[in-house]
Order: sequence, then structure tokens, then C-alpha cells
Amino acid sequence: MSQPHFWHLDAQYALWHPCTQMKDHETYPLLPIQRGSGIWLEDVHGHRYMDAISSWWVNLFGHCHPDINAALQDQLQTLEHVILAGCTHEAAVTLANRLVNIAPKGLTRCFFADNGASAVEIALKMSFHSWINLGQPQKKRFVTLEGGYHGETLGALSVTHVPQFRKAYGPLLFDVISVTSPDAYLRLEGESSEEYALRALVEVETLFAQKHTEIAAFILEPLVQCSTGMRMYHPIYLTKLRALCDHYQIHLIADEIAVGFGRTGTMFACEQANITPDLMCLSKALTGGYLPLSCVLASEAIYQSFYADHPSQKAFLHSHSYTGNALACRAALATLNLFEKYQTLQNNQRLIQRLADKLAPFHDHPHISDVRQCGMIAAWECVADKNTQQPYPAHERRGLKMHLQALKKGVLIRPLGDTVYIIPPYIITEEQIDWLLSNIWDIISEVSTHR
Repeated sequence: MSQPHFWHLDAQYALWHPCTQMKDHETYPLLPIQRGSGIWLEDVHGHRYMDAISSWWVNLFGHCHPDINAALQDQLQTLEHVILAGCTHEAAVTLANRLVNIAPKGLTRCFFADNGASAVEIALKMSFHSWINLGQPQKKRFVTLEGGYHGETLGALSVTHVPQFRKAYGPLLFDVISVTSPDAYLRLEGESSEEYALRALVEVETLFAQKHTEIAAFILEPLVQCSTGMRMYHPIYLTKLRALCDHYQIHLIADEIAVGFGRTGTMFACEQANITPDLMCLSKALTGGYLPLSCVLASEAIYQSFYADHPSQKAFLHSHSYTGNALACRAALATLNLFEKYQTLQNNQRLIQRLADKLAPFHDHPHISDVRQCGMIAAWECVADKNTQQPYPAHERRGLKMHLQALKKGVLIRPLGDTVYIIPPYIITEEQIDWLLSNIWDIISEVSTHR
């Protein structure tokens, strides 16, 4: 029996894929995945691929994990979903309490949504509305980092500073203030990443001193700006920024959608700066890669600014139909249980070190620049000339060629332009790290030397 050719573009192919120029797939066929197991994906032909990017950064403990499967099967026997306005259920309550207990101290309330961009929208609205409730409606502007990414719905896109995502929709977006990124790549020769981060903060302090009365919040991705190319910076920036936000009465929104749940080496990236944001957005790995779910963790002060008698009209009127979905909450609870079962954060330190060891030779590759790592995230630039940092011509699409070459070797990567990165599931072994980086080295060498 022949396999269905559902991955070929033709008149019957109705599916429009995300973040994709569909015409590309007339030349490069879609990868037809039929099953997943552990760190491996398998296509309809039986070929296996190591999922080196955790399926868009969501998968933590591998595909089809038996514990998460069992939790979902159990939940299916009692409740699949119920409206969370006026109703409640055990899975949502338990998950909210678990998240508050593991979050940076001071985040006491949990508001659920469906996806990361929605969480960002909620955080922006909470901040703005909170200031209204506190009698400061003039505080309605947001500050974001150059290169920051927070999603592609219109509010989230407004605080995103990646030109290729914003360009077409500029007339629809609200105005924000952007400041220089603390990205360590921008430091001067001889300047440390910490020194550069402190220098970048001077601009922020000047801005706050001049415009703090009109600024509601500063939103950023802690430690790693992911979608702009895994740009990494020193935690001192977060520590000092928290102090500035306190001094000038500006909310700090931490978008940990991509970097939360151990990706940077700690459960949350904010921990490495010893700070608590006013609002923290979570999604992606929250359910271990199973179901869409996100949340915003809020400080008690923000929560209390909405807590009032009905006639005051201070309630936070925001909702999603699948808010607190019971199945998604059970998947998230099962995922958090696996952190404890496997002592993941402790055991990941060994994997982080192995990754660093195997990345060491990459620093000397003639076509690799700016090798960097933050916990279980590693990235580097592929360049035409390492000495001059000259990039490859954009039309050559070297990143795409690396993706295709990687598939031939049984590896799934998805470079951001010519930035190659890996964010593997935590079940990867030290031997698999060796195998992965050995293959990626060969892939880069092959693609770098051929037109």
C-alpha cells in the first residue's frame, strides 16, 4: 500500500503553513512526519530525524512521553474543557498554584490564555489598565529592546522590533519606544558583555528620567532574544533594569515564553539576575510540547489594582474560549512532574557542559562566528569571511541549504537566516550531543564550500 502524498503542493493542498513562503515548497517538499518518539521524528518513508529544535522550542521531554500521555488519557475520562468564567476545575487551580510556587517570589496570580502572543497581549493590557485603575491613565507607552520579539498579533507585534515581521503591518501598530539591545555581540573590542550591558542601560536611565510619567512598562526577553537570532546578554542588565523600573514606577514585563522552563539553565531566566518582574509571560514548553497553553503571572500589587466592588468597573475584561483548558492544564502538570522525577535542572548542568565542550572547536571554524551558549541554547553565525565578519549574500539562502543538508543526515534544524541554533529536548544524551554537533560541523563545512 503506497503512502499518501499529502506533502505535495497541488490543487488539493489546502493547508497554509506558518511563517512560510508556500511557493518554496514547489521546490523543497514539506517534511511529512507521521510519528514521534523521544528525541526522534519519523516521516512516512521511515526516515528518522533528531528534533534538535524541540519542534519550535516547545518540546521538553521528547515526543509521546508515556507520563504525559497517561495524564491526558486520565483527564479525558472526566473533563475535557469547561468555561473558566464563573466555573473552575481542579487541573487549572492546581497548575496555577504550582506555577506561582516555582516562579520568582512575588508573582502571586496566574491568568491563563492559549498561546504566547496572547499572553503578551494580556500583559500589555494588564499593565496599561492597572495604571488606569490607579489613577494614572497617562502611563500608556511601552518600551522594548531593539531586536526584541514578542509575537505576531497586533499588540505583540507593536512591541516586537524585528523589521521583517513588522514591515507590512506598520500602519496598524501602536507607537512604542525602542532602546539599544544589550546583546553582547554589540560590545566594543576589549569590552566585556557585562560592561556593555551597563553601558546600554545609560540610555534607559536617561529615557526613564525624561518620560517615566507616560511609560507603562518595559517588556523584554530575559537573557536571550530568540527570534532575532538567539542574541544573548549579561544578567546584570536585568538586575539594574529592575531597580530603574522600581525607582521610576514602571512595570517590568518578562517575556519568558521561549526561555522559561529551564532553557537558560535555571527554571526561569529572571532567576539568574535575582529579580521578580511585575508580569511574566509563559507558554511554549509549558505543556511539554503537547497542547497550546499560556499564562501571565502577575504581582499581587497588579492583581489588587483590579480587585474592587462591581460598580467600580475595574475588572480585567479579557477572555479566551479555551482559557484554562483542562487537557492542556493536565499536560502542563505532568510536565512539571517530570522536572521533579528526572531532577531535570540539576541533570541538565551535565548536558550544558557537554554542549559547551563540543562547541569549543566551532570557535575556530573558518565560516563560523560568534559562537554563544546560554544553558541548553546554543547558536552561531555562518559567515563567508570570519576575519571580516562578511555575511553570505542573502540570495544564496545558506541557512535553507543547511536545513536541507541536515535532513539528509537525519537532523531537523531551522536556521534563522544564516544563524544556526540548537535547542534540544532535555532527554538528549551526552552521546547524542556528540553525534548532533559532529553532523552539524560537517553540514556547515559542506554548505560553506559549495555554491
